[in-house]
Formats: sequence, structure tokens, C-alpha cells
Amino acid sequence: MHTSTTSTAVLEPWTAEQLVQATQGHWHNAKAPQGAVKRILTDSRHAESGDAFLALRGERFDAHDFIAQVAASGCEIAIVSHPVDADICQLVVADTRLALGHLGAYRRAQHPQLKVIALTGSSGKTTVKEMLGSILSRIAPALITRGNLNNDLGVPMMLLELRREHQYAVMELGASHVGEIDYTSNLVQPDVAGILNVGTAHLGEFGGRDGICRAKSEIYAHVAKTGVSIVPAADDFADAIRSAVQTEQLMSFGPGGDVYAEDIQLQPQSAVFTLHTPAGARQINLPFAGGHNVQNAAAAAAFALAIGIGLDDIAAGLENAAGAKGRLNFIQHQQHLFIDDTYNANPASMRAAAEVLAQQDGIRVMVIGDIGELGASAAQQHYMLGRDLVSVKGINFVVAVGGFAPAVQEGARSTQYGKKLQAFLTQEQALPLLISLAETHQPQSMSFLFKGSRFTHMETLMADLMEKI
Repeated sequence: MHTSTTSTAVLEPWTAEQLVQATQGHWHNAKAPQGAVKRILTDSRHAESGDAFLALRGERFDAHDFIAQVAASGCEIAIVSHPVDADICQLVVADTRLALGHLGAYRRAQHPQLKVIALTGSSGKTTVKEMLGSILSRIAPALITRGNLNNDLGVPMMLLELRREHQYAVMELGASHVGEIDYTSNLVQPDVAGILNVGTAHLGEFGGRDGICRAKSEIYAHVAKTGVSIVPAADDFADAIRSAVQTEQLMSFGPGGDVYAEDIQLQPQSAVFTLHTPAGARQINLPFAGGHNVQNAAAAAAFALAIGIGLDDIAAGLENAAGAKGRLNFIQHQQHLFIDDTYNANPASMRAAAEVLAQQDGIRVMVIGDIGELGASAAQQHYMLGRDLVSVKGINFVVAVGGFAPAVQEGARSTQYGKKLQAFLTQEQALPLLISLAETHQPQSMSFLFKGSRFTHMETLMADLMEKI
């Protein structure tokens, strides 16, 4: 299990007594460590002297099997659900997965001065998180969710990284099942929390957008009573979202909301707009492409205002924000533009990416992989995606790769633009076509956008193409 913190910062140490207080466990054979515990981790490969190794169990793994190994590497402490035969101090708890949550909650409670933002949604979470990180880090030290540490394991892992100097925290909360956001938002105890949107990501787990809305709305259950709930004004589930809000204070964003963008000018790799807020208006030069990122910026501004940040700092933070790796990163390679949007994908973000590509120069090629977690609707969703992508004005070619590529192709062929799309089951099959496209259109410049769900590793195909042309 590799959800362990990878922080390079010096973390706040734990005492043996604090570990017991947090987990309600007991030391096996009354054998407790004497020194401070420098960090708690779940990855046996990184365990060393001064660490406490927490042994998680899952359907296909049991980290208790690695305790002897971590003991041999110098680690003196293990947190276990049952004692094992190893020369190591063992804190026995009822459930190590829940113990991780208890440890995260304990650390959060040690920082009452902290102002916490929690956010969720089907699309845009990572980008809004990065925008907020840019805004808040200008003002004071802030803990920002790293990577995809946003689930019932990742959230408490991030909380373990809290230090005394932190004044803000931005916690991204994801959900793969009902109850997960209720659990994680209870751990983080946010001052400000909200939903960005209700889309079609994770349809398979929740059975429809109604279920997604219910799962995401759990985030409002644990907002401080004196805090602020953030809601999307224009989402078609806006009424249902508002009904879940439990705070007196509420702030909305997007068209028709308290915070919104106007006079939007979309550039190939950026956007200019006027940000309207209850605190006044500012022109924003946003270093992110696409109308969807303008809405993400409005959301970030609403969260920041709700936690007490001034408009000047918000504007400066937005204008200096940088996107996460694999989120519409623009890479110039020879005369060609490569757009790396391979971090993840859902139907809405696929369509948003297509609009960004359509604004670029030269011959425009969109290369897409499968979208996961769509459940029974997967084939239909890919069909509609193929239909819509080839219909985007300005896109010259669409290359679909993966098990659902035939469904994408079928959707494309239902339009008059079906010849724009080629489908392949594997990246190896798709690569020669992409090379051929580049060679055929020499010396013209081309713009390639690569996107797919994380498991498709579309960044590999992008790298292979860059190497060949």
C-alpha cells in the first residue's frame, strides 16, 4: 500500500502517549517506545529508524506481512490490528484503517488556529485546489492536498503533515462510495466547504448523477456552524446542493452567483475576464486556458473570500497560479504544440479539453484514452463523446485508443464528421498513425492534445510521439 506521506518537511513528532490517546490502542506486552516518533507511514519501503509503520489491510494485501521487514530496516514501532511475531514495539488497535483516521483527526484538533477549506466535485477539484494554494501561500504557510491523496486514506495522511506554522489548509475530498466524504470532512472539520459541480465522473459507483449529488453533498455536514458553505449557482443540481447546506452563511459562484466572471476573452493558452465579487471587481489575466478554468477561478475566488482573503491577494494568486502536472500543460516541441492533459478524465473534462484544443494553431489532433468509472453507461458515454468531439469546429483529427475506442468511433460515424476519427485498441497501434499525420502535414505546425483516465497512461503515448517526430 503506497498512500504514505512523501513530505520532505520535518513533521511534528508524536509521543507514545499521544499515539495511544489518538487511537485508543494499547502497547503489546506493555512494550512502548521511549523516544519521539518522527512520522507515521504506510509504505514499508520507506520505513526507517524513528518511524511508526501503520499496517493497513485490504482485499488483496495485508501489510502485517511486512512488519518483520520494516523492523529489520531499523523501524522500531508498528501500529497493528493484531500482534505479530517481530522484535518491534506494537501498538494494537481495533482497525488500522480507522486508526489512521483517528490519528489525522487528532493532529487536526491540535491546530485550532488553522483555517480549513474543503472542496469536492466531479471536475476541477485539482485545478481549484492549485489556484487556492497559489492565493493562500502568498499570505501564510498553507497545507495543500498533494496529488490524489483525497480519499479515506489520503486525507488523514495529509492531516498528519500539519505543522505549527500552517495557517491555512486546502483539502480536496474525493469519493468512490457513499459515506466517504462524510468521513473525510468530519476529519478535516472545515471552516469553508463546497461542491464545484455534479458531473458524470464515477457514475458506475453511484448509479447516476442523483447519487453523485448525494455523495458530494456530505461535505456540508461538518462545516463549522460559523463557517461558510460554497455552492455552484448554475449547476443543474443547484437546488439539491443548497438543500444540503447547514450553515447560515452561504456563497455562490458562477453565472448568477455572488462571484462570477464577465467580459470573458479566451486566448489559446490563457483567459482574460472581469471577476465580480461582493468585495468589488477586478480584471484577471488567468494563465489557464478554457472557459471551464474561468469558472474554476470564480470558484477559487469564492472559497478564498469566504475564508477572509482580500480581493487584491485573490487576483494576484490567480494570475500567478500554475496548473498541476498533466492538467492542460502546454509543451512546445520543435514546431509542434503538445498539450498534456493526461492527469485524469471524465466526459465533461474531455469536452472542455476539446474546446481548448480548437483554439490552438495549426492542424489540431485530439488523442483520447478510455474513461473509467462510468459503470453500465460506459459504452453510451463513449459513443456520445465520439459524436461530440468530431463535431467541435476546429478539430481536424480525433484518435481514440482503448477498449471503448470502437464505441467512440461508432458515435463519430453517426455524424457527418465521422472520417475525422480513427480508433485503435492499443497505443502501439495508434503511434504509427500519429507519426504519419505529423509527416504528412510537414512543414505545418500541429497541436496535439492527449487525455484519458489515469489508468490509460496517455502520457506514455505522448512521450513516444515526441521522441519520433
